[in-house]
Amino acid sequence: MIRCVTKICWGVQGMDIGRDFNEYDVKAEKETKTGLLSGVVLKGIRYFSLLVILVIVWEVVCRYGAVKSYSMPAPGMIVQDAVEKLRSGVLLKHITVSFLRVLEGFLVALISALILGVLIGLSKHVEQFTELVLQILKPIPPIAWIPLAILWFGIGESSKLYIIFYGAFFPILLNTVDGIHNIDKRYLELGRVYEMKKVRLVSKVILPGALPSILTGIRVGLGNAWVCVVAAEMIAATKGIGYMLSNGRSMSRADDVILAMLLIGIVGKIMDDVLKILSARLMKWK
Repeated sequence: MIRCVTKICWGVQGMDIGRDFNEYDVKAEKETKTGLLSGVVLKGIRYFSLLVILVIVWEVVCRYGAVKSYSMPAPGMIVQDAVEKLRSGVLLKHITVSFLRVLEGFLVALISALILGVLIGLSKHVEQFTELVLQILKPIPPIAWIPLAILWFGIGESSKLYIIFYGAFFPILLNTVDGIHNIDKRYLELGRVYEMKKVRLVSKVILPGALPSILTGIRVGLGNAWVCVVAAEMIAATKGIGYMLSNGRSMSRADDVILAMLLIGIVGKIMDDVLKILSARLMKWK
């Protein structure tokens, strides 16, 4: 009888201990989630705090007449201008036209730079053959080509695509060559030992090995392409964010000019973030 009572007591104590452990686990999990949430909130506050402060200062300065509204509109006026253009569809049209131009010129630059970069990275003869011309062309800024591009291709789409292509081409090319040169030579030797075909060696060994550097070049090239399309549209265009900026200047509409500038920054930031996410997914193996 005493033995039975003892077993029952130990069983009850065991249940109490198990319940305590479960409660402790639930409490610890809640504290972990709360800590993570607090960390995310604090990170978000730090991330947006400077922007909020600048907007508040901007609004206060404009509201109390420290600057003239025609030269520096308040943030509220910029938002109102953006809403009006969104409702009319003008804003979306300008953004879409600029984005499609960038996409077209950037894709041509990406394919061309990858092919030439692989050839230069794998062949000393190709590198020596192209080095002089590439080193002369590389320092010339894309904007300097705008007058010649207009003379060669006119004021149509071809001149803008050429400027975009030129702006994106060199960052991708140079990073591709550097990435190939920095590949561990043992991987190349192993591929030759297994007598891999050239195409398979490039696709399975060289491009994956150079991928981090190539992705960096793609991000820089896309940023350059976005800057170049805006510059090209300011010179000769009837649509696009660059045209919107230039037209705002001609019409003395500071709100249009600032709105176009903000759009350039916001769209550029979004494109870079998308590429950063894609790069992280492609580089999971590293």
